[in-house]
Amino acid sequence: MELLLNGVIYLFIFALGAAIGSFLNVIIYRIPAGVSILHPPSRCPQCHHRLGWGENIPVLGWLKLRGKCKHCQSPIAVRYPLVEAATGLLFMLVFWQFGYTLETLGYWALVSWLVALSLIDWDTYTLPNPLTQSGLVVGLGFMLVWGWQETGMVSGAILQLMRGVVGAVLGVWLLDSIAFIGAIALGKTAMGAGDAKLAALLGAWLGWKLLLLGGFLGCVVGALVGGGAIALNLVERASPIPFGPFLALGAILALFWGDFILSTYQSLFFPTI
Repeated sequence: MELLLNGVIYLFIFALGAAIGSFLNVIIYRIPAGVSILHPPSRCPQCHHRLGWGENIPVLGWLKLRGKCKHCQSPIAVRYPLVEAATGLLFMLVFWQFGYTLETLGYWALVSWLVALSLIDWDTYTLPNPLTQSGLVVGLGFMLVWGWQETGMVSGAILQLMRGVVGAVLGVWLLDSIAFIGAIALGKTAMGAGDAKLAALLGAWLGWKLLLLGGFLGCVVGALVGGGAIALNLVERASPIPFGPFLALGAILALFWGDFILSTYQSLFFPTI
């Protein structure tokens, strides 16, 4: 009975995440285009037919339509249901890690921001200010509320808020420094200004320790993927590669496994501390 109940709970959480993912698809498409995310309602990008409720069901709607618009038969990109499914899985993973806590609600919001920002950066090589700035503000607000909930004291709330502020400032400083050094070494712009703002967002949510770990993991994954793509002639050496998706991936890895990685590192190299 307990197993069945847990299955229903996780199915509900997946459905919630997939529904959020459906909205993220709207954000990913419309914000770079300068279009309202609220109006008009979801519609086919080719014939502009407004989607019915059955066509709008996350993941299942795409499968039901077999990847084509019901009215004009234009193909619907498979990325739409993949984003919905990925967001649903991330919501499940957050709940599995943090359970019935305020952190779960907060980190659901964080992964939603990261999914949207990652794909916008992948498509357009930009990280829109409305998303990075709003994510930063919400992250600091989360830290404040989390600190109050954990301690029940104003001092605890302020201390947690300052943790987020320090992380945000460090994020900007770190990415700006990397961009400056890279520009000198390469003789051209090495990193966009949006990456520093994304790092500030991550620092606000995660604090400085997990920010540094996430940034390191993002660099490692980015270097492996970029180097592999160049080696396989999938991209040219001079072609730009957006860093935002890798920074976001590193942050997600740090969110779920950062404490374990840091404690393992400390026990191996600094066992007496």
